[in-house]
Order: sequence, then C-alpha cells, then structure tokens
Amino acid sequence: MPPAVIPPGAQSRGPRWVDKMTMGALMGGTVGSIMGFIYGTVTIFQYGAGTAGVFRTLGKYMGASGGMFAVFMGIGSVIRHDSEQRALQMWRAQYQQGRPFLHQRQDLLQVRR
Repeated sequence: MPPAVIPPGAQSRGPRWVDKMTMGALMGGTVGSIMGFIYGTVTIFQYGAGTAGVFRTLGKYMGASGGMFAVFMGIGSVIRHDSEQRALQMWRAQYQQGRPFLHQRQDLLQVRR
C-alpha cells in the first residue's frame, strides 16, 4: 500500500495517545483471548468443565486472559507513545541549540591524540 499523500501546507500528525491505547488494547485482547483459549482447553481436558459447562468455562478463561492482556498492552502503548514524544522534543531542542547528537568517548579522544 503506498504511503498517504499529505497536501502541501498541512501539518502531518501521527496517531494520538487514545489511538495508540486502543490499538494496544485490541492487540492485547486478541493475544490474551488466544492464550486463554489454549489454557482453558488444556484445563478442561485435564480437570473437566465442571458444573458451568464447556463453553462457559472456556469463555471465562478467554475473557479473563484477554482482559488482563488488553489492560497491560493498552497502558504499555501509552507509555511508549509518551516516551517517543519526549524523545522527539529533546532531539528538537538539541538541534536548535546546536549541540551534537552523539558524544565521543573521552578515553578514545586521548588515545587518538
């Protein structure tokens, strides 16, 4: 798929933190539900479904695991989004001040002289 064309004069913006959190929660919920399905199936085969039945027991495992993964992945995505924004702000500030981005090690400078 070709990249989106940004019209001249328009400011390009990335996804907002809400979009990142939603994406992380969806990915975490999907992965968690799959893991809950696997773990619930193995548990049902080993110990039986109990009084709730197979589908209700499997649904509980999938829901609990999917919800837990969704929360953690959503929070992690927001934290990562925040760190990317701060890194970009620090990079811009260093660029405007004319400071070098990479500093050479002092011990290497002494050996070279």
